[in-house]
Amino acid sequence: MKSLFYLLLLSFLVSNGPVKAQTKTKHGWLSLFDGKSLSGWRQAQKDTFPDADWSAEKGELSFDPAKVHGTDIITARSFTNFELSLDFKVSQGGNSGIKYFLIPNTSLGCEFQIIDDSRHPDATLGINGNRKTGALYDILPASADKPYKAAGTWNTARIVVKGNHVEHWLNGVKILEYERGSDVFKQAIAQSKFKTTSGFAAATSSAILLQAHGDKVSFRNIRIKEL
Repeated sequence: MKSLFYLLLLSFLVSNGPVKAQTKTKHGWLSLFDGKSLSGWRQAQKDTFPDADWSAEKGELSFDPAKVHGTDIITARSFTNFELSLDFKVSQGGNSGIKYFLIPNTSLGCEFQIIDDSRHPDATLGINGNRKTGALYDILPASADKPYKAAGTWNTARIVVKGNHVEHWLNGVKILEYERGSDVFKQAIAQSKFKTTSGFAAATSSAILLQAHGDKVSFRNIRIKEL
């Protein structure tokens, strides 16, 4: 009986121990960040914890290039059909991104662009604004009248993936949707920097990546719902 008691006690302690980053919340949401640790995240293309350039403090997951050169980070697990929601704040003149449908063992994939639309020179390049915030980076532009808040303030991004159908949302407004495999999508890739990248946007499941692009950026309230 004592052995059974201690076994049950051990099971209780394990199941009720410190909250992990990837824990289910109400309505099927899965928290990807516990607000105080880098649990659930690793360096892209490596099985190691994020370097000192990434920190978890006061509910914010932040990249600071002043600490180390910088490495992208990805979730410890992959997702197929999902709804991803998070808040982001990029520094003035800054550049970053959220990537999904990654090519295996790379940091290349579809990217929800995060950038200072007014100050970063890259935002003026591309075609019809396809390098501005909310765009599918270098491929498809977001709506010109998107509800974008200036760099240095918090914005909320939402990415919805259902098979080949993808939506980008910004601050509660849908600003872009596309169908992978459609003629429009293929033509846009053919005009992009990824035109010769084998396997681009072909993945059916991958981790979620947060980009270290040489500028300070912070994320919070990172959660995902599998669809």
